[in-house]
Amino acid sequence: MNATQPHFRKTDLTVTHVLAELLERLEHSQVPVGAEQYRSVVQHLVSELGDIEPGTALGALLDSHPAAAELYENVNYQFAGLCRSALEASLASERQAKEVLDRAMNRPHNSSKEDPTHGKS
Repeated sequence: MNATQPHFRKTDLTVTHVLAELLERLEHSQVPVGAEQYRSVVQHLVSELGDIEPGTALGALLDSHPAAAELYENVNYQFAGLCRSALEASLASERQAKEVLDRAMNRPHNSSKEDPTHGKS
């Protein structure tokens, strides 16, 4: 008989807090950071975030550590999309992208080199 063991989530955020703080320092470092060091911190933080009980303590930690919040959002994108991004910022980005695409589609072509009837029946 195979009984699955329940997966207990952590409520102590000490390690997660230290890793989130380290990621913030790496993100804002004036000195170049090695890719392997950065990758190691991110991988450890992803592992910790996966084991943490969601709730107000996690929300507070993510609110105070933007790099960790962005990482959390990216890791959980498949379940919740951009769950931590401000709606207004997301809407503004979408509007800006639409405007750029509209301008690109309506840009006049160089008519001196092209036949205006080319491709039309």
